[in-house]
Amino acid sequence: MNDRPIPPATDRREALKSRHRRAIIDAAAALTAERGDTGFTVEQLAERADVSRRTVFNHFRSLDDILLEVFGRMLEEIVDGIGANLDAADDGTDDGANIFDSLADAIRDTDLLTPITRLRHFAGQGDGTPSASRAALFERAMTDVGTRLSAIVMRRHPRADPLVVDLMCGAVIGGGAVIVEHWERITGGALDDASRRVWSTLLERILTVTRDGYGSVGTT
Repeated sequence: MNDRPIPPATDRREALKSRHRRAIIDAAAALTAERGDTGFTVEQLAERADVSRRTVFNHFRSLDDILLEVFGRMLEEIVDGIGANLDAADDGTDDGANIFDSLADAIRDTDLLTPITRLRHFAGQGDGTPSASRAALFERAMTDVGTRLSAIVMRRHPRADPLVVDLMCGAVIGGGAVIVEHWERITGGALDDASRRVWSTLLERILTVTRDGYGSVGTT
């Protein structure tokens, strides 16, 4: 005889809500990967998640809110990669210069280009052209990366100035979003050895500007 207590109805409802939410996000991620863009409809999403259209909107205000979570998942590899490289680095002092140097080294050792360019591509509509709302989602997702990266740095350097760390991480990640546009114009968006060398050069420029200030900017 099974003597386990029957979970309250509230617990069952919460479990069902959690399952539906996860199914919706998983379905959106799958459709994005299959299509190569985010130009699917709410009806297509509901069918893939095996829920009603009403259920989708019970959990999310809009399709953009769902996509923001999907984009966040995609960018986890950036945060995880930088975090792992920071953890592998030698411990330094908590002054800003040393923290930035260790962060810069961790960023150099992380493949930022692949997930960022994939995300920008997925932010497109069916014709590959990003709408204003999708472009805004890309910016929001990148901002979230900066916030999460700041938390990682603060855990590693608890005596550091939180404002300095936030500014540092925000500048680097925000700069990464800018230089990928320059990289696309220069390379056409192809991922190969030559375009990665262009990326490395651009990355060094944003790291130099962030560390030494805009007075370090020279002519191209």
